[in-house]
Amino acid sequence: MADLVELREKLDEIDEQIVALYEKRMDVCKEVAAYKIGAGKKVFDRQREQEKLAKVKSLTHDDFYARGVEELFEQIMSVSRKLQYKLLTESGVQGRLPFIGVDELEILKARVVFQGADGAYSQAAMMKYFGDKINSFHVDTFREAMEAIDEGAADFAVLPIENSTAGIVSENYDLLAEFEDYIVGEQIIKIEHCLLGVPGAKLEDVKTVYSHPQSLMQSAKYLQDHDWQLISMQNNAFAAQKVQKDGRVDQAAIASEHAAQIYGLEVLKKGVNQSDSNSTRFIIVTNQRIFLKNAKKISICFEVPHESGSLYHVLSHFIYNDLNMTRIYSRPIPERSWEYRFFVDFEGNLADEAVKNALRGIREEAIGLRILGNY
Repeated sequence: MADLVELREKLDEIDEQIVALYEKRMDVCKEVAAYKIGAGKKVFDRQREQEKLAKVKSLTHDDFYARGVEELFEQIMSVSRKLQYKLLTESGVQGRLPFIGVDELEILKARVVFQGADGAYSQAAMMKYFGDKINSFHVDTFREAMEAIDEGAADFAVLPIENSTAGIVSENYDLLAEFEDYIVGEQIIKIEHCLLGVPGAKLEDVKTVYSHPQSLMQSAKYLQDHDWQLISMQNNAFAAQKVQKDGRVDQAAIASEHAAQIYGLEVLKKGVNQSDSNSTRFIIVTNQRIFLKNAKKISICFEVPHESGSLYHVLSHFIYNDLNMTRIYSRPIPERSWEYRFFVDFEGNLADEAVKNALRGIREEAIGLRILGNY
C-alpha cells in the first residue's frame, strides 16, 4: 500500500494537470466572449449549461462522483460567465443602467410627503434630511406616499424601512417592488419614546395610553409596571394628536419629544422604550432615475429560479467583483404561494466598473432584477 507521502505526490501531479486544463479552458472562454461580443449574443445560456451538466455527469461511473462533477462544473461555468461579463464590460458593451448621476438633489423648490401626522418620526427624519424650511405635507398610509410621488404631487417621499429592534418595515419593501420609484438617500433617527400628557397632567393621573402597536411593544417593560389601558393607534403622532384634542389629564400618548412640541403636550416621562440603541432608518424616495455621484450604497431586488444553487450563483457576483453585501431580506411574492423576492443592499456606485459587471451578471441569471436606488 502506498504511504501518505506518495499519495499526496500523486494528488499534486493531478492538481497541476487540472490547473493547466482550467487555464486552457478559460482561454477558450475568452474566445467565446469575443464571439458573443461580435454577434451580440447573451453570455448566459441556461439550456446549453443544463445539457453540459448532464453530459459530464454521464461520463462518471459512480453516483457520488456524478454529483461531485455536477457541482464542480457548475462552479467552472459560473466563473467562465463572470470572465465573459468582465470582458464585455472592458470592451465597452454596457448593460442597460438608465440612471443619471447628479451632484446634488434639487430640494430648493421640492415638495416632500411623509406618512403620519405632524410630530411623526417620519417628519423628524424629513426635517433632519431636508431642513425645517422644506415644503411638505402628510398622508395617512405608506401607499398614499408612494402614489404621491408616482403621480407628481410630491418630488420626494420619506418612508421608514428598518428599525434596529423591530426589524424591517415589510410593507415598504413590497411597495418598492411595486412602484417605479427610486431611493436617493437615507436618514437614521434615534427613537426615544416619551410619555406625553396635556399641560398640568401628572403620572398618577394617567389611566389610558395611546400609541402605535410597535411603540407599545418597545415600551412594554415600562408599561407593565402601571395598571393602564393600552390602545393601539395607526401612528404615534395620531396618538399625540388625540390626547391634545381630548384635553383629558387621564389620557397619555407614547410619542416623540418632537410630537410634544408640535401639539403643546408635556413630557411626563422620557425614554420609556427599553432599548437605548433603538433607531429607525428612513429612505428618501423619488420617481426620477437619478443617483448622487458620491453615492456609496446600492439597493436591488430580484427573484431566482426554483433550482438548487440559484441564489448562491446570483450572490457570487458580489464576491467575484469584491463588492460588500450589507443586507439581504426575502419577502413573499403576493398571489404566488411559496415564492419569494430578495432584497439586497451592497456597497458601491453605479458608475463603478465592478458594480456594472456584477449587475450585468445578476441581470442575466436572476429573474426581474430591479435597481431600487444608489444613495
